[in-house]
Amino acid sequence: MISERQSVVESGMNELEIIEFKVNHQHYGMNVYKVKEIVAPLAITPIPHAHPFILGITQLRGEVLPVISLRNALVSNQELYTNIVKDDSSFLIVEFNKQKVIFHVDEIRQIHRLSWDKIEKPDDIYNNEDSYTLGVVKQSENMILMLDFEKILTNINPNIGFSKDDLKADIAGDKQKASIVIAEDSPMLRSILKETLNKAGFQELLFFENGEECYNYLASEENKVDLVITDIEMPLMNGHFLTKYIKQDSKRQSTPVVIFSSLITDDLLHQGKKVGADAQVSKPDIQNLVNVILELL
Repeated sequence: MISERQSVVESGMNELEIIEFKVNHQHYGMNVYKVKEIVAPLAITPIPHAHPFILGITQLRGEVLPVISLRNALVSNQELYTNIVKDDSSFLIVEFNKQKVIFHVDEIRQIHRLSWDKIEKPDDIYNNEDSYTLGVVKQSENMILMLDFEKILTNINPNIGFSKDDLKADIAGDKQKASIVIAEDSPMLRSILKETLNKAGFQELLFFENGEECYNYLASEENKVDLVITDIEMPLMNGHFLTKYIKQDSKRQSTPVVIFSSLITDDLLHQGKKVGADAQVSKPDIQNLVNVILELL
């Protein structure tokens, strides 16, 4: 079990804790807040015709949970692993986007506490739309890749979570022209938000890949901004720190800020309130996000 002491990071500080693990000799990281528990491998029941990332299902204290092979998610189809779980591997029980799943990894390494500015944005040369890499942490002996776990789940089942088909909105002309700035590091989610918010009627959308780029844009008084939407987890600067900056700036503090994140837990909800967020919406509830935007504009 991840202890409370390990998972507490001071509200408004540009810091996080990541758990480092290995898959096929490569080092990866995940925000500790997403990890509910680490357990030894459990018996798995295979599911016929399941997605190749899915090893099967297992039962943990009465809950039936899917087990996802990160090995299979991170290699080409020609290299899929069918001989699965070794005794020295681990199960990461994680929860985000209102989903609880298990990721099977080869080895748990350690927990690191670091500043968000130590997570570098992937270079465009090696990071494309199909990549799962959202950030890179340089260590003395290796590099830790921060993965887009939301994209992994969406690739398994595109119908999970984000849906624009039932979106309902009645937006007056003046609100359609509102200038909305969005900080979101996931290319997949930027695309979904653009398509969805455009469908809802919002036309003036400006996207940034991380909090620092958004911060720099907001620093100019000439840039018209009616509302800011920010994720929490982003390279260089997280959403809490970005929100804190906005609310401490006398020229920007009246600008509504909505935190839209997969990490709206009780603890992080408190942190969002402490730094001055006007609203907090849990991914993937796009309809609620639209409703909140309309209330704040």
